[in-house]
Amino acid sequence: MKLFSNEIVFRGHPDKVCDQISAAILDACLRQDPDSRCGIETAGGKGIVFITGEITTKAVIDPVGIARRVLRDIGYRDDYGIIDNIGKQSADIALGTNNEAGGAGDQGMMFGYACNDTPQMLPKGMVILQKLAEYYDQLVHTHKDFYPDGKAQITGIYDDDFNLVKIKDFTISYNNSEENRQETDGILKDYVTGLCRQYGLEVERFLINPTGRFLIGGFEGDAGLTGRKIVVDAYQSFANVGGGCMNGKDPTKVDLSGAYMARQFARELLVKHNLKWCEVQISYAIGLREPLAIYIDSDKGNLQPEPEFYERGKPANIIAELNMKQINYEKQAMYGHFRD
Repeated sequence: MKLFSNEIVFRGHPDKVCDQISAAILDACLRQDPDSRCGIETAGGKGIVFITGEITTKAVIDPVGIARRVLRDIGYRDDYGIIDNIGKQSADIALGTNNEAGGAGDQGMMFGYACNDTPQMLPKGMVILQKLAEYYDQLVHTHKDFYPDGKAQITGIYDDDFNLVKIKDFTISYNNSEENRQETDGILKDYVTGLCRQYGLEVERFLINPTGRFLIGGFEGDAGLTGRKIVVDAYQSFANVGGGCMNGKDPTKVDLSGAYMARQFARELLVKHNLKWCEVQISYAIGLREPLAIYIDSDKGNLQPEPEFYERGKPANIIAELNMKQINYEKQAMYGHFRD
C-alpha cells in the first residue's frame, strides 16, 4: 500500500478567479474574431485587479466590464479597482503564427493523460474533487454561509497496482461566515461521503478548515495570478505537467492546443491498446508547425506514435479537429480543463 495526494482549488480561489477573467476575455475576442491572438494575464489582490498581456483582434471588447461580470458570477463584489494594461501581440511572434504555415505560437512540451479508472478516462480522485468543486459553487450561490474561496485535497491509499482503495484524509479548506460551522461542515461531509461511496470508497478522516477558521478569503485574504494552478488545470499530479498555463491563450499557443491534442491521443491509445494508463508528451518549437517529438508511455511500456500523429499534431490541424475556436474557455478555467 502507498499514499498519494491530489488537490483542487475552488472556483473562487484567487488564482482561479484570475484564470477565469483571462479566459473570459479570450472568449469575448474569439466570439467576434476567431482569428484573435491572445495571451492574457490577470493579477488580483487587496481590492485591485490588474489585467495585462497581449491581444491582437478585430473584436471590440471591454476587459474591465468582463472582469466585473466574472467577479459577480463567482460570488464576489464587483467594485474592485480594475486596471486594463493589455497591449498588442509581439510582431515577432506573429511572424510564425499568422502565415500560411500556421506555426506553433510557442516552444515547449505538453502532456496528455488518460486512464481506465472512470468513464471520463481520468483518475477517481481527480473526478471526485472536480465534482466537489462544482457542488461547492452551487452552495456558494444557494447558501448564505458559504463564500467562494476554498480548496480540497485527497490523500488516498493505493494498492501496488495504483488502484485507489480508500481515502485516508479528505482535506477541505473553505471560506465561510463562521456562524454555522456545524451545519456547513456537515453539508460538506455528507456530500463527500456519498460521492466517495459511489466510487466504492470510504473516508477514514475529514480535515475541515484545519487552522480552525476561514472567514477572510478571496482577494482580501490572498493574491491571485493567472497560471499559478497549472497542476490543478491538468491532472492534479497524476501525470506530468508542461511548463505553460492554458488559460487566457488562443489555441495557436501550443500550451493550450498541444495539451488538448496530447489528451486526445492518450484517450485513443488507451482504448486501442486496452491500457490501464497512458501519458503522451508533445514538444514544439515556436514558428514551426510540426511537433518536434511525440513520446508515449503506458502501463505496457513505451509506444510508438501512430503514423498520423505528427500531421494531426500541427497547431492548425489541432484547432480544426478539436474545434478549438468554439470552446468556452471560461468554463474550462473553473474546475480544470480535462473533465470528460
